[in-house]
Amino acid sequence: MKQEEHIHYRQIEKAIGYIVKNFKQQPKLETIAAAMHISPAHFQRLFTTWAGTSPKKFLQYISVEHAKTLLREEKISLFDATAETGLSSTSRLHDLFINIEGMTPAEYKKGGLNLMINYSFSKSLFGDIIIASTAKGICHLAFFEDKNTAVTSLKTLFPNALFKEKTTTMQKNALTLFSKQPVNLPEIKLHLKGTDFQLKVWKSLLNIPQGELSTYKKIAKNIGNQKAARAVGTAIGKNPIAYLIPCHRVIKTSGKFDGYRWGTIRKTAIIGWEQTQKEHKK
Repeated sequence: MKQEEHIHYRQIEKAIGYIVKNFKQQPKLETIAAAMHISPAHFQRLFTTWAGTSPKKFLQYISVEHAKTLLREEKISLFDATAETGLSSTSRLHDLFINIEGMTPAEYKKGGLNLMINYSFSKSLFGDIIIASTAKGICHLAFFEDKNTAVTSLKTLFPNALFKEKTTTMQKNALTLFSKQPVNLPEIKLHLKGTDFQLKVWKSLLNIPQGELSTYKKIAKNIGNQKAARAVGTAIGKNPIAYLIPCHRVIKTSGKFDGYRWGTIRKTAIIGWEQTQKEHKK
């Protein structure tokens, strides 16, 4: 992750917020640049460097109508989608290399008693990150604004665990997924604290291809409980692993991108960015 790209996100975040608020008017480059208080030429370069595409194209990717089109065009089930990707491809979807292991009932009940958790901080295309791991896998990944608050939130999840600020190979492997063109992706294991239902929902999210979207109702259907859309939404809202478990790819049937614990603007940014990556692979 280049420092420059991380800095650009902080600037682009404001532009995306403006686009999200005004996308119905399809604002022109000059209008968005003026709202950012920078020249159109500079804004075009800045945005393209970060997103890999023009502001105009990005605006199309995050429009509600585009989201609806993606949802309408979903012709195969989420669980069949993996068969369409081709495991030998260098552009393979990272989701296929993520395995979830739930914590034992004892670990769950005792709040991580005697569990050693290493954590570290990093930067990504979408902001600062805290990532934590046990000996079995990644147990937490979240975007944050304040380090102290981020650590407190982590420790609240595992009140009886032992913590150490330390960067592990497991964490480094996981963070490669934020690269613009990751290759030779390692297998990533997640060690999660959740109910059986939550784990089932989180596992189902891994089958939503990068650059595609689904809805709460479709997730409920794919886990065999069509009437559980609301419960699915609650489980998705408690996802402890940002980005790796792609809860950002689940939107409302209306096409709206709201309902993301790390912020609607960040969710919009990730969806738009992933769509640009998908287009580049064609």
